[in-house]
Amino acid sequence: MSTPDQDVVTPLLDKDGVRLTVDDALATVTLTSPAKRNAQSPAMWRALAEAGRLLPGSVRVVVLRGEGKSFSAGLDRQMFTPEGIEGEPSFIDLARSSDGELDAAIAEFQEGFTWWRRNDIVSIAAVQGHAIGAGFQLALACDVRVVADDVQFAMRETSLGLVPDLTGTHPLVSLVGYGRAAEICLTGRFVAAEEAVSSGLASLSVPVEELDGAVRDLAAAVLAAPRDAVIETKALLRGAADRTYDEQRAAERAAQARRLRDLAGVGE
Repeated sequence: MSTPDQDVVTPLLDKDGVRLTVDDALATVTLTSPAKRNAQSPAMWRALAEAGRLLPGSVRVVVLRGEGKSFSAGLDRQMFTPEGIEGEPSFIDLARSSDGELDAAIAEFQEGFTWWRRNDIVSIAAVQGHAIGAGFQLALACDVRVVADDVQFAMRETSLGLVPDLTGTHPLVSLVGYGRAAEICLTGRFVAAEEAVSSGLASLSVPVEELDGAVRDLAAAVLAAPRDAVIETKALLRGAADRTYDEQRAAERAAQARRLRDLAGVGE
């Protein structure tokens, strides 16, 4: 998959399997290890967190994509070996650390997954092929998922004796409900494109060759709306689950008052 001008725009970041390019209001974060099916490592997670910190204020939409046939096949299996990945703590090293050290390490890993839901941006994951474990959770970190018809989501952590810990459980339950989320996580089964769309995991499924165009069209539609209205609407939607019906009504009134005053040039 490719995005407009990605080959001619100088990257703001290009390391550890992550490339960030910015074209005015549109940013693209690309996983760049197709030979390893974009398998993830702590270095990649740090690079993803850095990409979020490097986003210019002009960016309104961020597209997340993976090079090659798979979006991301999950954790680099070398992390499961006794020696681990060179320069990184192995799972055995992490297990032997103190509770505080282990908590801090996992919190650092999660930072690459948390910034995608910021109210000032809209994040779109373009997902093809395998999106397994950490790959599934990275797609879930985004606001919207557009999938190719060959997509295969799976949450394999429980099958490996672990739990999903890269921020994916909250959005998964929010999207598909507790029962289906439990069944997906506890069985580790694959979720294909048709089910992804029907269950709410994905907004749209298209043939692989049309994924680029579908994502471009969606990004253009978001960019066509006034930025402040998009930010206010996203904030309303993100907070809705934690508010009562009446609290949400009040939040809508307050947000609309701000928008009307801004459009009319009237100070509060």
